[in-house]
Amino acid sequence: MTDQQANAPFDGPQMQGTRYERADMSGANFDGVNLADARFYAVLTNAKFIDTNLCEAEFDDVNLAGARFDNVNLSGAAVTNANLSRLTISGVTLADSDIKDADLTGTRINGVLVTDLFEAYNQAKS
Repeated sequence: MTDQQANAPFDGPQMQGTRYERADMSGANFDGVNLADARFYAVLTNAKFIDTNLCEAEFDDVNLAGARFDNVNLSGAAVTNANLSRLTISGVTLADSDIKDADLTGTRINGVLVTDLFEAYNQAKS
């Protein structure tokens, strides 16, 4: 690996700070793209983000149903008012993450329903 490749691991387009508004980007494929600090206000159903830098990206009022994230950097990213139906999260770090006002119906963590985890937590507190 050259020094340039080591310093810029996202070898696709450099699109930092790009703003996507009112766009239908269904099925878009972002591979090796630097989208740090990008702003998404778009339909991104079945979009693929592979080897992509989404550090400090903002997803607001978006539809990410069926989207796929593989080997992405989402540190400092924000997702608000979003449809994340059928989202699969695997091999990720969620350290210091905050989930609020979420419909977690049917959501599982390591095969266990989140509603069951909350119930067990509340029982343990009693």
